[in-house]
Amino acid sequence: MQTNKKKDQHKSYTQASTPLSKIREFLKIKETFSNLHAKKIKNIQKIINGKGKPRIHMTIKRPLRKQVIVPMSNNNKAKFMKDSSTHIININRALKNIKSKVMTDFIQSDQIGIIIATNKVAAPLNIQTIEQYIKNTNHIETGCEQ
Repeated sequence: MQTNKKKDQHKSYTQASTPLSKIREFLKIKETFSNLHAKKIKNIQKIINGKGKPRIHMTIKRPLRKQVIVPMSNNNKAKFMKDSSTHIININRALKNIKSKVMTDFIQSDQIGIIIATNKVAAPLNIQTIEQYIKNTNHIETGCEQ
C-alpha cells in the first residue's frame, strides 16, 4: 500500500514541476483540437518546440487501381490540365451515358502524362470511354512525346 502512495507522490511532483508556459501551450492545443489524446498533444508540443520530427505514415506505396494513367506529351498535358474541371464534368457525363457507376474525382498531372482518379476501380469499358473522350478533345494530339 505504501509503495503505491510513493508512486502517486512521484507523479504529482513531476506534474507540479512542469513549467507554466508548457501547461498553457498544452491547454491551447487541447482547446484547438479537443478530440486529441494527451499523448498526441505532447507529440505536437515536441514538434512545435523543435524536439521531435513529424512522422508521415504512408498507406500506399504504388499507384492505386482507382487511377487511370494516360500517357501524353508535356504540351498536350498542359493544354488538357488548363480545362481540367470541364474535362472532369465531360468524362463523368460520358461514363454516366454508358450507365457506369465509376465517376472521376480529380485529374492531376504526372511526369508521364495525366492521372485520372476515380471513385471505383475502372472496368475496361470505363477506361475505353475515358480514352475515347480524351482522343476526341480538339486540342489534344495523339501519341506521346519522348
